[in-house]
Amino acid sequence: MWVLGLSLVALFVLAPPRLQAAGRVVTFPGLDGRPSSGLFLEADDRPAPAVVLVPMLGRTKDDWHAVGQRLAEANLNVLAIDLPSTVLPADPMELARWPQAVSGAVAYLAGRSDDVRGGAIGVAGASLGATLAAAAAAGDPAIRSLALISPSLDYRGVRIEPALAEYAARPALLMASLHDPYAARSVRALARAAKGIRDVRWSAIAAHGSVLLEKDPELVRALVEWFRLTLPVS
Repeated sequence: MWVLGLSLVALFVLAPPRLQAAGRVVTFPGLDGRPSSGLFLEADDRPAPAVVLVPMLGRTKDDWHAVGQRLAEANLNVLAIDLPSTVLPADPMELARWPQAVSGAVAYLAGRSDDVRGGAIGVAGASLGATLAAAAAAGDPAIRSLALISPSLDYRGVRIEPALAEYAARPALLMASLHDPYAARSVRALARAAKGIRDVRWSAIAAHGSVLLEKDPELVRALVEWFRLTLPVS
């Protein structure tokens, strides 16, 4: 396993933060081609890399608004998306199809060549969103970088290890609270099994998923710098 060390000191040295980006709602084909919605925040200097943000179960794209603004300030396009539902489907097999929503968002960004730099798309997911992000990235070489916040080895029967094994040597950032036992155990297991670059970031704050990011600004800074360093800018 290779670990990519990141310096937080240099974050945002290149340019001062701009005014908050409001973003705009866009639609794209999601699960089974049905319309899905996302909040799109544009980088100032385009074409630029882009990041898809995938929420936890029961939360929406609005959960990512503050993080999306920070990414946009770092000159990254952002597409925060909704899950196909805010509750789990009754059929466990249906959950295994939810990564299509992430894939649809990635395809939407890849088609915006005037805004999004080719070969420079990443995905961040929280909790269930981490599982869906990894599953979408497994067979999609367009996804060049991952950030998984509070991942689960097994989320209601959908396992994450096969997806990360197929993701192979592409870089992934793994984050969890030390007080979130299952997520912490999952991060350790995924780091041990890594075939490529994996960076692990821990928090001493007791929280899970996107709530952890809300409570720990150091993790947000690490997340932004991760995508700045792992997505090609030219």
